[in-house]
Amino acid sequence: MKVLVAGGTGFIGTNLCAELHDRGHEVTALSRDPNDSDLPSGVTAAMGDVSAPDSIADAVAGHDAVVNLVALSPLYQPRGGADHETVHLGGTENLVRVAEDADVERFLQMSALGADPDGETDYIRAKGKAEAVVTDSNLEWTIFRPSVVFGDGGEFVSFAKRLTTPYVTGLPGGGKTRFQPIWVGDLVPMLADALEGDDHVGRTYEVAGPQIVTLADVTELAYEADGRSVTILPVPMAVAKLGLTAADPLPFVPFGADQARSLTFDNTVADNDVTAFGLEEADLTTLRSYLEGSPADSRHTDRSTA
Repeated sequence: MKVLVAGGTGFIGTNLCAELHDRGHEVTALSRDPNDSDLPSGVTAAMGDVSAPDSIADAVAGHDAVVNLVALSPLYQPRGGADHETVHLGGTENLVRVAEDADVERFLQMSALGADPDGETDYIRAKGKAEAVVTDSNLEWTIFRPSVVFGDGGEFVSFAKRLTTPYVTGLPGGGKTRFQPIWVGDLVPMLADALEGDDHVGRTYEVAGPQIVTLADVTELAYEADGRSVTILPVPMAVAKLGLTAADPLPFVPFGADQARSLTFDNTVADNDVTAFGLEEADLTTLRSYLEGSPADSRHTDRSTA
C-alpha cells in the first residue's frame, strides 16, 4: 500500500511512518519543511502545507491511503498566526478534497477525545468540525480519538514540568484534571492496523492507556523521574482562569484562556476501544513505567490514579 502521512515528521508521525515502513508499505511523510534526517530510513519526504491545497495535490496523487496527523497542540497557545480552525478544520477540508480528487481510497483522521463542534475549547470545537468533514466524504474513513499521547519526543510530560516548578508548586484546582495517557508505541500499531483492515472502515475509536492519572500525578511522576520531589498547592480554578486569560495576549506566555478551559474537564474514556485491535488495557504501557525506563515491563490493570 502507498501511504501518505500528513504531519509525518512530527512526534506521532515519525513513529507511524516507521511502523508502516516496517510492515512493507511505501510511505511518504508530508510536512511544511521536511528533512530526510528526521525520518526513518526508507521513508520519502514531501513538502506541502495542508492550509494551501495546491501545495499538496502532487504529493497526495498516486497514494492508496492518507493519514492526517497535522495538528496544533492543545496544551499551548498557537503561535505564528496559526489557529485551530485554520489548521484542524481548514487543513482537513483541503486534505479530504485533494484525496477525493486523487481517487485515494482510505483516509485516517487523528482527532481527539471530546471532539465536539460545540465543545468548550477552540481545539475541541475545531476537531469536532473536522470529523464531520471526514465522515461526510466519499473516502473509506477511520477516526481515532486518543487521550494524550506520551513517549520520546512527546510534550505531555514536559508540559506538566513547564506548568510547574520542582519542590513546591501550584496547580489549577490542585491538579485534579484527569487524563488517561497512551504510549505512542501502543498507539501507532493500532493506526497501522486500521489502515490495513476493512473492518475498521467507517468507525470512530476512542483509545487510551491503562491508567487514569491526574495532572498532579503526572507532575509528581515527572519530577520523581528526575530524582526530585514536589509538593502541590491548589490554585483555585477561577483564579487560574483569570490569570491565564490575562496572560493570553503575551507572546512569551505559552498558556492562555483556552488552556485554562481545557483543565476544567477530564480527558478519559468510558469504554476503551483498544479492544477492537485485540488488546486489553493490561497489555498497554503506563506512564510510570515509561518514565522509569521500562515500557516493556509496564503491564497494569488498575484504572485508578497513580
